[in-house]
Amino acid sequence: MSDFLRKGFLLGLGAAVSGKEKLEQKLKELVDKNELSQEQAKTVMNNFIEKGDMKKNEWSSKQKEQTQKMIDELGIATKEDIAELQARIAKLEVELHDEK
Repeated sequence: MSDFLRKGFLLGLGAAVSGKEKLEQKLKELVDKNELSQEQAKTVMNNFIEKGDMKKNEWSSKQKEQTQKMIDELGIATKEDIAELQARIAKLEVELHDEK
């Protein structure tokens, strides 16, 4: 499943890069034709990049949720679970040692 998500992400990333390059080219053409000012083109590009960043963050959040769901379903111990158990064992060892 992880490989599938990775391939999907890379496909989306490739589309975004291609889209950005095409948008840059089209904006340059519009500026060259004086149909758009340099500042307007910059605003459009910044909005495109900002929206891409928002989508990237959204995807990352969804991926983390999905991964956590799979971990929970499979019953896999997390680092936090292991650290908690190690702390409990250490505490019990101290208590056992003090009783002797």
